[in-house]
Amino acid sequence: MIRPKSINPQFRAALFDLDGTLLDTEGQYSVFWGGIGREYHPAIADFAQRIKGTTMVNILATYFPDRDLQKSIIARIEQFEKTMDFPLVAGAEKFVKSLKTKGVKCAVVTSSDKSKMANVQRALPQFLALFDAILTAEDFAASKPDPDCYLRAAQRLNESPANCIVFEDAPNGLRAAMNARMFTVGLATGFPSAQIAPLCNVVIPDFRAAHISVDCVGSPVFKSDAE
Repeated sequence: MIRPKSINPQFRAALFDLDGTLLDTEGQYSVFWGGIGREYHPAIADFAQRIKGTTMVNILATYFPDRDLQKSIIARIEQFEKTMDFPLVAGAEKFVKSLKTKGVKCAVVTSSDKSKMANVQRALPQFLALFDAILTAEDFAASKPDPDCYLRAAQRLNESPANCIVFEDAPNGLRAAMNARMFTVGLATGFPSAQIAPLCNVVIPDFRAAHISVDCVGSPVFKSDAE
């Protein structure tokens, strides 16, 4: 991974992971996938943690190659996502709104699929309307930690990677952002700060610690209370 040198970068586009970054949902997924792990892979004690940030296609191909079992697990996760809650991470909505007022393009870049996003859309239509683009698992070829998802998001917003800042919570996603050579902010919402700090440029507890200022020529600049 290559770390951009600036600690307060100018940027024109902000790219956000979804679960654990914008949505405080990782606890619910940990319960679901923890149960799946105990049922089918009891030898993998950290199963729920290990798969965070990866696409369903990757999870199924890696851990559940049997086609009938794949269909069963897909049906279970789809039913689970229809009934789960979608609370926002503290400060998320206010922070995204502040970006928009300063002319920053915003995109969601998630390993979730379109079916899941339909549930989020029903629950949070006004929040999702703040974003210029939403990329789901169907929009990129390789799962995080491959940088493909963030590179495609930059292309969708017509920006270079150097002009993008990424907000992520899980190790796989943080690696994807850093592999894309984008300034990366880690949120310690699901993993300890000490664990994710080596995988990003700066760590914040949530968006209440993140701020946007402008430089002398009016360009947005990221700052955090953690610096």
